[in-house]
Amino acid sequence: MRVTVNRKAHFNAAHRLHRKDWDDAKNSRVFGKCSNPNYHGHNYELIVAVTGNINPETGFVMDLKDLKELIYQKIEQPFDHKNLNIEVAEFRDLNPTAENIAVVIWNKLRAELEPHLDLEVTLYETPRNFVTYRGE
Repeated sequence: MRVTVNRKAHFNAAHRLHRKDWDDAKNSRVFGKCSNPNYHGHNYELIVAVTGNINPETGFVMDLKDLKELIYQKIEQPFDHKNLNIEVAEFRDLNPTAENIAVVIWNKLRAELEPHLDLEVTLYETPRNFVTYRGE
């Protein structure tokens, strides 16, 4: 029997949508106010979903305490109150769009999970704008 467990998390971060190989005019046309050279911030909400079979000994798909700690160590600590473009290595050369942030988060968490578990990451950049990545 496959079941999905979910954990919500939160971090605040600044970023600038910007391509270094484009001039400011093109960045502004494509990314609008999100390309502000002085950056802007979001209160990101994150939902991490882990799917797998229920362990008959524990009754867990995954211990949610472990998932909470994993998200804290791998995502919240390195991303919270940071300028993603400057302070998070993965975004030094990768545009920190919501899509790219979700993929980076998925990759960081996927590396720490048992291979038999499926992972889905949903990242809310605003209450109405969010992305979901499943590793596809």
